[in-house]
Amino acid sequence: MSEDQSRLPVLYVVVCGGRPAQDVSGFVQQAQAQGWEVCVVATPSAKKFIDVARLTKITGHVVRYDYKQPEEPDVLPPAQAMAVAPATFNTVNKWAAGISDTLALGLLNEAIGLGLPIIAVPFPNIALAQHPAFQRSVADLRKFGVRLLFDPDVYPLPTPNMGPPSAALFPWGALVDELDHMRRRVGLVNR
Repeated sequence: MSEDQSRLPVLYVVVCGGRPAQDVSGFVQQAQAQGWEVCVVATPSAKKFIDVARLTKITGHVVRYDYKQPEEPDVLPPAQAMAVAPATFNTVNKWAAGISDTLALGLLNEAIGLGLPIIAVPFPNIALAQHPAFQRSVADLRKFGVRLLFDPDVYPLPTPNMGPPSAALFPWGALVDELDHMRRRVGLVNR
């Protein structure tokens, strides 16, 4: 890692297992262009959608998806902010309940406790978005201070079993804009 990179604010991009995850490398590069040092943390399900080698090369950091051994050092610099894209039905519900059964959830729960700025883009299908537990979880995460880009009238959701075309619905552009606003709002600029 170059000396210039070490002066950038650190963003963890948490990727969950959904079709939009296959496009996360473009988002990572846009975040880097905004002045972030990016680290990717994937849920176990996300691994089947992402190109781990490509993301490692782009970020200069290993893609983490599992807890490390207690005696192992942390390989990623500490996060100053997080973005969750896509945030699946499962992750949103577990996160709101404080469950930390994956590295991604553990880091997200810690981030809430630390008061780190977090942006998440829930992306369930339209049927799951109507589930009472999911609606409760969205409301709870907002109460916890998480900035959610979730409004099916503004950001359309896929139908059940929509398949590959569902990835095109994901609001990457809105997430990039919100990330830039967050960086400016909380003063995360090059150190």
